[in-house]
Amino acid sequence: MKKIYSYGKGVISYRDQGKGKVIVLVHGYLETSEIWTGFARKLAESFRVISVDLPGHGGSDIYSDVHTVEFMATVIRDLTEDTGTGKIFLAGHSMGGYVALAFADLYPEKLTGYCLFHSHPFADTPEVIKRRKMEIRLIQAGKWNMFFSDSIQKMFASKNLEKFKAELQHSKEISSTIPGEAIISVLNGMMVRPSRLPVMEEGRIPLLWILGAMDNYINCEQIQGRVRLPGNAELCVLPDSGHMGFVEEEEHSLKVLAEFVNKCS
Repeated sequence: MKKIYSYGKGVISYRDQGKGKVIVLVHGYLETSEIWTGFARKLAESFRVISVDLPGHGGSDIYSDVHTVEFMATVIRDLTEDTGTGKIFLAGHSMGGYVALAFADLYPEKLTGYCLFHSHPFADTPEVIKRRKMEIRLIQAGKWNMFFSDSIQKMFASKNLEKFKAELQHSKEISSTIPGEAIISVLNGMMVRPSRLPVMEEGRIPLLWILGAMDNYINCEQIQGRVRLPGNAELCVLPDSGHMGFVEEEEHSLKVLAEFVNKCS
């Protein structure tokens, strides 16, 4: 059951289940907290798990035409302080990883550790910015359906499309519930985010970096060569996953995440 947190002139929707060390799950682009349902339920057997609908997604209100990752990180900080979590472990998928990095940059004292789930620390390249602007134009022209279905399909490894046919359809259904103006807000926010490579490499906070060997969005081998991980970071490459490892290799992901969270004081 979802809960509501009054925030500013609107509300933020979230789920809160289980007991123990606190893990906050942050969804990615074209997702809501619904994407974590099965994964969060299993994590909640051992931890307290909070999964948040980012502003404009799920049951959360839109606050601006630009939702920066810094703003979304602040929303999570305020929500977790309001719910009395103490320090948290923050796990962000894709765009949610950008939010996690912003949180680690702005509020390191609030974290026991963090996880980048199919994400990276770099700012948008000119090519990516061009694509995001094209997506905004499609939404404004009412032609979003021409684009988002292919974007969702590419999140799964090509070899897994048949195996996870139901999960793929569920992802498409989730993305179709997100208002166009909310998608534009996060696209605008992602385009202006800075590189947070220093945050990752400085190692102020323990980091778990999970990548998919068959990710269509992040080249697994190339991205590793661009980051010098500190001694308190761990890298996990899921061999049979694309961009959705918590679905494509759920048990492997659960095991790695739970073991790392338990290592963090």
